[in-house]
Amino acid sequence: MNEFELGSILPNYIINSDGEKEPFELDRIRKSLIVDVGLDDQISSEIIEAVVRKIVGLLSLQYKSISTYAVKDFICEELSSRGLDKYKEIYERIEKKKRTKFVLQESFIDQFRDKQPDWGPLGYITYKRTYARPIDEENRTEEFFETIRRVVEGCYSLQKEHCIKLGLPWNEEKARKSAEIMYEKMWNFKFSAPGRGLWVMGTPFIDKHGSMALNNCGFCSTEDIDIKGPMAFQWCMDALMLGVGVGFDTKGAGKVVIQEPAISDKVYKIPDSREGWVKALGKVLDGFFEGKEISHFDYSLIRPAGAPIKGFGGVASGPGPLKEMLEDIQEMLSAKVGQALSSTDIVDIFNLIGKCVVAGNVRRSAEIALGSMDDHEFITMKQDMELSKHHRWASNNSVIATVGIEYSPIVDSIAKNGEPGVLWLENAQKYSRINGEPDYKDKKAKGVNPCGEQTLESFELCCLVETFPSRHDSYDEYQDTLKYAYLYAKSVTLENTHWGFTNAVMGKNRRIGTSQSGIIDAFVKHGRKTMLDWCDRGYNYLKKLDEKYSDWLCIPKSIKITSVKPSGTVSLLPGVSPGIHYPHSEYYIRRIRLSSNSDLIPILKEAGYNIEEDVYSKNAMVAEFPVHEKHFRRSKVEVSMWEQFENAAAYQKYWSDNQVSVTITFRKEEVKDIKYALECYESKLKSVSMLPINDHGYEQAPYEEITREYYEEMTAKLKHLNLKNVSVKAIGEEGCTTDTCELKKEISQITEAISNNENGGIIKVEKDTRFSDLCFDPDQDAGNKHENKNPKN
Repeated sequence: MNEFELGSILPNYIINSDGEKEPFELDRIRKSLIVDVGLDDQISSEIIEAVVRKIVGLLSLQYKSISTYAVKDFICEELSSRGLDKYKEIYERIEKKKRTKFVLQESFIDQFRDKQPDWGPLGYITYKRTYARPIDEENRTEEFFETIRRVVEGCYSLQKEHCIKLGLPWNEEKARKSAEIMYEKMWNFKFSAPGRGLWVMGTPFIDKHGSMALNNCGFCSTEDIDIKGPMAFQWCMDALMLGVGVGFDTKGAGKVVIQEPAISDKVYKIPDSREGWVKALGKVLDGFFEGKEISHFDYSLIRPAGAPIKGFGGVASGPGPLKEMLEDIQEMLSAKVGQALSSTDIVDIFNLIGKCVVAGNVRRSAEIALGSMDDHEFITMKQDMELSKHHRWASNNSVIATVGIEYSPIVDSIAKNGEPGVLWLENAQKYSRINGEPDYKDKKAKGVNPCGEQTLESFELCCLVETFPSRHDSYDEYQDTLKYAYLYAKSVTLENTHWGFTNAVMGKNRRIGTSQSGIIDAFVKHGRKTMLDWCDRGYNYLKKLDEKYSDWLCIPKSIKITSVKPSGTVSLLPGVSPGIHYPHSEYYIRRIRLSSNSDLIPILKEAGYNIEEDVYSKNAMVAEFPVHEKHFRRSKVEVSMWEQFENAAAYQKYWSDNQVSVTITFRKEEVKDIKYALECYESKLKSVSMLPINDHGYEQAPYEEITREYYEEMTAKLKHLNLKNVSVKAIGEEGCTTDTCELKKEISQITEAISNNENGGIIKVEKDTRFSDLCFDPDQDAGNKHENKNPKN
């Protein structure tokens, strides 16, 4: 049907659900079907043409007006008649959510339009690179005021929809005032939604797929692998593809005997969707776990590399990573037919999934593997350098320890590369805050998320939110912030995921993680004793708040409400130190790596930032940012291992009823005390990871200490950084990981190249493209000293 002829026969207006006239726009219907629902252009056009014919038919019968309800019914009929019931359900769900959407007033938003918040030194570029979603019709990406609007409106829409669905009281004016305060708190960096929320909260993707992508982290146990089969692996892959960090255990070892798959002549055309990739994985594992047929895979439906991913964001990788993963798993398991599935087999499968996801969706993935303290094969599995380079880099590995064990067997490994980490699961199950008698609230807990700050049951997810106490001047101000940080995280629990058994455990526990970042900054600004008092008072306030809001929402109180996450890029936005970790130095250069063809490079050059070619990759450039730590007293190389342990234990006692994520760095002379430190703090902590401070000596390190004079010289050259019209697509953020998790593979490649270079020259290392716009590991090179033209001393 010729659209140029439609103007004379289609209505100019349509009657909406409020009985009011609004313009009738075919483009709005097309956008809803293509962008929101996910249909392709051809099917959308066919449906629109059929709907238009029905509208014209009604008008020919002298109907005076057409309602939005009639148009939506026509669309649903057309979707059903084509066998697209799945898309019909999505369309109905999205349209229903539109009717309950909460919207901030334009007059309020206008106060922030064309303004910038108080960014940290790397805040604006980090935001643009990571969280600003594209606005395609304007060929640009969001500005911060738009991102916060989307996030706050999405948060309050979840509350509003929940209340309407259950018939609970909802006061729009009261909600508006509350939402405006939340907006201002986030704008002023009193707290922040997690990276997951900044990326997808308030988008049609959540309306379409549920809340899984809003959660930072999850855990799945293989303990019942003999009953649930490959479910844990499929759940993990699905979660990772949505950016959720996932922990897993090896308790399924020995419970499944690997079988020879049945011969099959069938062909399975893998759908071009996340669900299609996950289903293909399930078919392979079912073949080896139960002897079922494994079809021949046809990858022709999968979109080519570089094609945009409309809903979640990013670009497609093509079928390559999926094909490689499926073939690698089949090759590995075929060699072990007749043997029991081992702990290392379990880890290898999860790691191959992680490797696929990293390449497959241009995303970072975060995994943690939990094994037995007595499992020597698990503890030493990363000593196989070939497999570690291939896929075993994809997870951090920790052991589940019990209080009173002998730690000597793992000290040498920790001293060498920081693994394994230690999880005292019994402490996590027994205690909320470790400050007295156990309460056994988490007696069903099975593990933790990749960074170790959240205790979790199997197939449970959790949403974390960060507060910045150093950005506050009084406890009363901080307590007011806690209300809105809590409210964001609690609201996320109101939306279901697309996994039924995940909804069951999350609906029961309503677990959240109200976290703090910039803790060491706050120690300097307010005093350590004062901050611990804020923690204790703030925790008790949050418990009362949770009782009040849970009663209003008619849902269970949260089993746990506080944690300390290590923080990744979120802490860069306000420019505070990450989590409970110490800063690098008072003045330093912070380097980030960008793709050579990044649109950000000419803008940074124009603003006076130094840009160099990456000495380790021909496809990357390195940008240098001068940083001054406002609240500085000591650097991370000046603080003992024991003090770091004590800080973590204090926060486990006064603040975190989940866990404190901490990576404790240690010097060579402290290695002899690792065993005793673990013994000393095994009853005061729930988990810990450790990392040696090494002198790597490589060029273009992520942090380089400089003098105050050189800092002032660098900043004097800088101009206003204008990123307003940047159109480069943001990368989104993983669920829960730090630079340590993200970049350990790149670090290992570089350090290996340097250690193997007998002549001492620079070795070119080909890096995976996923690292082209990320920083190096900030902790791995802690205390790194190498010659430069502006050393501090």
